[in-house]
Formats: sequence, structure tokens, C-alpha cells
Amino acid sequence: MQLNLFLRQAQCLKDKRRVIKSFKDKVRNRFNVSVAEIDGQDRIQTAVLGIAAVGNEKRHLQSTLDHIINFAGSLPGVELAGCEQDIFY
Repeated sequence: MQLNLFLRQAQCLKDKRRVIKSFKDKVRNRFNVSVAEIDGQDRIQTAVLGIAAVGNEKRHLQSTLDHIINFAGSLPGVELAGCEQDIFY
């Protein structure tokens, strides 16, 4: 999955990195997935994250991705600007 995030309160790259690191750590721990910033590293208020999960049930994977999307949308100061999902099994 690819998440496009808009970070309203980030005023510099240091602010952005702090928010993104916290988000990545929480998502990894809570949902047991891999997360990496895959684009927009030099843009202050936008981030593009790649998220990967492996499993043997499509329904479980879809549920996990849906929960991650809801989690991203619930964080203060973070807006979900877009999302793309592909599930292969």
C-alpha cells in the first residue's frame, strides 16, 4: 500500500522526520507490517509511505490495511492525502 500524507504542522524537515518516525514505529508495532518513506523525503509537509504486509488470507490483509488507513486518518496534524492498495495472493 502507498499512503500519501500531508503534515500541516511541519515547519522544517526535522519536524517532519519526528512525525514520520513516530507514525512508522506505531504502525510497525501495532499492525506487524513493514513501513518505509518511499518518496518526498525533501518536501517538508508531504510524505509518501510504502507499507507491506504478508499473509495467507486476503480478508485479513485487507482488514489490516483498512485499519492502518483509519489509524493514519485519526492522527492529529496528519491528513491522508491519498492511498493506493494492491493485494497479491
